[in-house]
Amino acid sequence: MTAGSLHEGQASERGVVLHGTGGTWTVRTTAGDTHEATLRGRLKQEGKGMKLAVGDDVVLQADPRGAQWSITEIVPRRSVLARREPGGRVGERVVAANVDQVVVVFAAANPEPHPRMIDRFLVIAEANDLAAVLVINKVDLTPDLDLAARWADYTAAGYPVHFTSTKTGAGLAALLSTLTGRTSALTGPSGAGKSSLLNTLYPGLNLRVGVTSEAVNKGRHTTVGALLHPLPDGGYVVDTPGLREVGIWGLASADLDRCFPEFRPCLGHCRFKDCTHSVEPGCALRAAIAAGAVSRARFESYRKLYDEL
Repeated sequence: MTAGSLHEGQASERGVVLHGTGGTWTVRTTAGDTHEATLRGRLKQEGKGMKLAVGDDVVLQADPRGAQWSITEIVPRRSVLARREPGGRVGERVVAANVDQVVVVFAAANPEPHPRMIDRFLVIAEANDLAAVLVINKVDLTPDLDLAARWADYTAAGYPVHFTSTKTGAGLAALLSTLTGRTSALTGPSGAGKSSLLNTLYPGLNLRVGVTSEAVNKGRHTTVGALLHPLPDGGYVVDTPGLREVGIWGLASADLDRCFPEFRPCLGHCRFKDCTHSVEPGCALRAAIAAGAVSRARFESYRKLYDEL
């Protein structure tokens, strides 16, 4: 349905979904107004295989009195950030729609960062054909660490790596420039400081901030569901819940190697076309690892994910 097909007297507006719970969605219109809206029954029936997500562009229609708003159309998505349903359930969960980039935030310490978990987040971005940025936050907790050397594998892979601290202000200007004018999904484990970063960069957001449990070295959840926040520069940022379980959905094991950017120059040069880069002779990727051209640690992450897929 388009705005031109609405009945006379019924207003319609284009908007973007900011968040939603219990079937009610908060939508921000292009004019900057915010409305609570529900999916029209017909759209529910027609879109059984497609669930509305934060970031979706939609068309809203008001009743003749303008008291209630319905979502009458979901505009085709230009991109999605999706993951496997948690808890062992089968299926895909769309975290956010129409995202330009994924910003993966991990703490330098408290909680201790796990590179293999970082690799999972980056693979999810690559599998969704989304640009990815890595942020190592709380660098004030590791003043004696050579950060560039510690995270060199990711720089070598081609990822922009930002080292930030809300305490000292380190790296915040560069990160702000990366977010400006784009729709960015911030993701990463609980306790990494995503909400603190956003509050510092955009003081008006006032996001709830939690503490990190020293006993389990895991942050407590403070963001309940994905929230899309309009930014003063015209962009948006999606604050996603901290994910304790990161599952890859819809990716064939044979395509996993392409989700590691630094592997790509080697692909297609192995002796066997269907090389799994494990035991086959003439593997160009393993030769590059032996020569020190590709990170062995990243390759080990690849092998672990390959076995899971």
